[in-house]
Amino acid sequence: MRALVYHSAHDVKVDTVPDPTLQEADDIILRITATAICGSDLHLYRGKVPRLNAGDILGHEFMGEVVETGAGVTALARGDRVVVPFVIACGSCHFCDMQLYSACETTNPDSGTILNKKSLRPGAALFGFTHNYGGIPGGQAEYARVPKANVGPIKIPDALTDEQVLFLSDILPTGYQAVLNANVGPGSSLAIFGAGPVGQMAAACARMLGVEHLFMVDHHAYRLEFARATYGAIPINFDNVDAAEVIIAHTSNRGVDAVIDAVGFEAKGSALETALTAIKLEGSSGAALRQCIAAVRRGGVVSVPGVYAGFIHGFLFGDAFEKGISFRSGQTHVQRYMPELLEHIRAGRLQPETIITHRLPLEQAAEGYRIFDKKEDNCRKVILRPGA
Repeated sequence: MRALVYHSAHDVKVDTVPDPTLQEADDIILRITATAICGSDLHLYRGKVPRLNAGDILGHEFMGEVVETGAGVTALARGDRVVVPFVIACGSCHFCDMQLYSACETTNPDSGTILNKKSLRPGAALFGFTHNYGGIPGGQAEYARVPKANVGPIKIPDALTDEQVLFLSDILPTGYQAVLNANVGPGSSLAIFGAGPVGQMAAACARMLGVEHLFMVDHHAYRLEFARATYGAIPINFDNVDAAEVIIAHTSNRGVDAVIDAVGFEAKGSALETALTAIKLEGSSGAALRQCIAAVRRGGVVSVPGVYAGFIHGFLFGDAFEKGISFRSGQTHVQRYMPELLEHIRAGRLQPETIITHRLPLEQAAEGYRIFDKKEDNCRKVILRPGA
């Protein structure tokens, strides 16, 4: 089959690789009809994440048709059309029983990324990520093996198009969980740092849940304009102003009820911070988190769907303590939210496909990565079609 393969930083290619095969009784083989490039994929593309090996197949946002099932698969049959969550969970361990699917204790044979982990087990395996998270081949391919198929994939009705439902795989539930973690609702104020795909999905979910005052912080004018025009967000370009100061000034000098950090460890920081990160004396840039801590009100919430790893200098935990801030973070419990989000899409309350700007055949995936990485051609989101 053809698949998008990592070779080295900024070097990905569509190569011919062996077809996937069933390995466990509860596996399925999926013929992929649509897949997408995620912001998290860019961390990998840039060579910023350890233990990604040459030859690994990328991609964790995908959907398609079931073409083969293992003997233990009871929830699906050949011909079913499904979206696959990026988190691989067993459905029956201690954390899965709590619906904390990204904390699944059984699917990841690798170490995870906790530095001070003691004897803790790693969290769940992830599709198309690294050999810290299982090294499971991803879905930017013609076919994919999907483990734990009785727990993860969700059936899609024929009335909905691929584009309407594809983002149930990651960015829509990730944005939704971020808003739920922020503990906001009707009449609330919320600032979202990062107007990429997750930030835009968070904005959509925030409006659906009744958030009244919504700020979007970024430095790409076209992304800010989309958030303003589509979700009624107040756009703030952090290249031009101190975003936290602007937010505080617009909230009676108190700050917003909650903030969402949809940026993560590659936030644009100072020259010193960038240098420290490059030589591995800093695990992640803390620029976005510092702004979030500054912009939120006393007793507010900082919700962090953006990916972080390692340690951060200048975290300003004293400020967080003095303001009584709560933090909620972590990988998304995708399986928990997929059914309700599918109903929101069916009812027309969410239209996640509006963020798509580029549709390319799988064979042009490398160009899709380049465009998305460079933010060319007002690129918000790229979807890929195998066989197109």
